Amino acid sequence: MIVLLHKSLQKRMPKYPKSLREKIKDRIKLFVKNPFDPILNNHPLKGKLAEYRSINIGGDYRAIFFEPERGVAVFVDVGTHSKLYRS
Repeated sequence: MIVLLHKSLQKRMPKYPKSLREKIKDRIKLFVKNPFDPILNNHPLKGKLAEYRSINIGGDYRAIFFEPERGVAVFVDVGTHSKLYRS
Protein backbone atom coordinates (compact mmCIF):
# COMPACT_ATOMS: atom_id res chain seq x y z
CA MET A 1 0.00 0.00 0.00
CA ILE A 2 1.34 3.40 -0.97
CA VAL A 3 0.30 6.16 1.44
CA LEU A 4 0.30 9.84 0.56
CA LEU A 5 -0.62 12.82 2.70
CA HIS A 6 -2.73 15.47 1.01
CA LYS A 7 -1.01 18.85 0.76
CA SER A 8 -3.41 20.42 3.27
CA LEU A 9 -2.75 17.65 5.82
CA GLN A 10 1.02 18.02 5.35
CA LYS A 11 0.62 21.70 6.17
CA ARG A 12 -1.39 21.02 9.37
CA MET A 13 0.71 18.13 10.72
CA PRO A 14 3.44 20.27 12.36
CA LYS A 15 0.73 22.09 14.34
CA TYR A 16 -0.55 18.89 15.97
CA PRO A 17 0.83 17.94 19.39
CA LYS A 18 3.89 15.69 19.15
CA SER A 19 2.06 12.78 20.79
CA LEU A 20 -0.69 12.95 18.15
CA ARG A 21 1.85 13.16 15.31
CA GLU A 22 3.58 10.04 16.66
CA LYS A 23 0.27 8.18 16.95
CA ILE A 24 -0.61 9.14 13.35
CA LYS A 25 2.76 7.86 12.11
CA ASP A 26 2.35 4.59 14.03
CA ARG A 27 -1.15 4.00 12.67
CA ILE A 28 -0.09 4.79 9.10
CA LYS A 29 2.78 2.27 9.43
CA LEU A 30 0.26 -0.30 10.59
CA PHE A 31 -2.05 0.69 7.71
CA VAL A 32 0.77 0.13 5.19
CA LYS A 33 1.36 -3.39 6.56
CA ASN A 34 -2.32 -4.30 6.79
CA PRO A 35 -5.00 -1.72 5.88
CA PHE A 36 -7.67 -3.87 7.50
CA ASP A 37 -5.97 -4.59 10.82
CA PRO A 38 -8.79 -4.68 13.40
CA ILE A 39 -7.09 -1.97 15.48
CA LEU A 40 -7.64 0.50 12.62
CA ASN A 41 -11.37 -0.16 12.20
CA ASN A 42 -11.03 0.75 8.52
CA HIS A 43 -14.53 1.48 7.25
CA PRO A 44 -16.34 3.41 4.49
CA LEU A 45 -18.10 6.64 5.35
CA LYS A 46 -21.66 7.58 4.43
CA GLY A 47 -23.54 10.60 3.19
CA LYS A 48 -21.54 13.51 1.81
CA LEU A 49 -18.30 11.70 2.73
CA ALA A 50 -19.26 8.48 0.94
CA GLU A 51 -16.17 8.54 -1.31
CA TYR A 52 -13.90 8.41 1.77
CA ARG A 53 -12.88 5.83 4.34
CA SER A 54 -11.80 6.28 7.95
CA ILE A 55 -9.36 4.65 10.34
CA ASN A 56 -8.98 5.04 14.10
CA ILE A 57 -5.91 6.93 15.25
CA GLY A 58 -6.58 6.65 18.96
CA GLY A 59 -9.07 7.94 21.47
CA ASP A 60 -11.55 10.07 19.56
CA TYR A 61 -9.16 10.80 16.67
CA ARG A 62 -9.82 9.52 13.16
CA ALA A 63 -8.03 9.85 9.82
CA ILE A 64 -9.98 10.19 6.59
CA PHE A 65 -8.60 8.95 3.28
CA PHE A 66 -9.60 8.02 -0.24
CA GLU A 67 -8.18 5.55 -2.73
CA PRO A 68 -7.65 7.17 -6.15
CA GLU A 69 -6.44 3.79 -7.45
CA ARG A 70 -5.89 0.30 -6.13
CA GLY A 71 -2.97 0.16 -3.72
CA VAL A 72 -2.83 3.94 -3.11
CA ALA A 73 -4.35 5.80 -0.15
CA VAL A 74 -4.39 9.58 0.17
CA PHE A 75 -4.98 10.82 3.72
CA VAL A 76 -6.80 14.13 3.66
CA ASP A 77 -7.65 14.95 7.27
CA VAL A 78 -7.10 13.94 10.88
CA GLY A 79 -9.27 15.13 13.72
CA THR A 80 -11.75 14.27 16.40
CA HIS A 81 -14.88 12.40 15.47
CA SER A 82 -17.05 15.47 16.07
CA LYS A 83 -14.77 17.77 14.00
CA LEU A 84 -14.56 15.45 11.01
CA TYR A 85 -18.18 14.34 10.81
CA ARG A 86 -20.13 17.46 11.68
CA SER A 87 -22.80 18.37 9.17
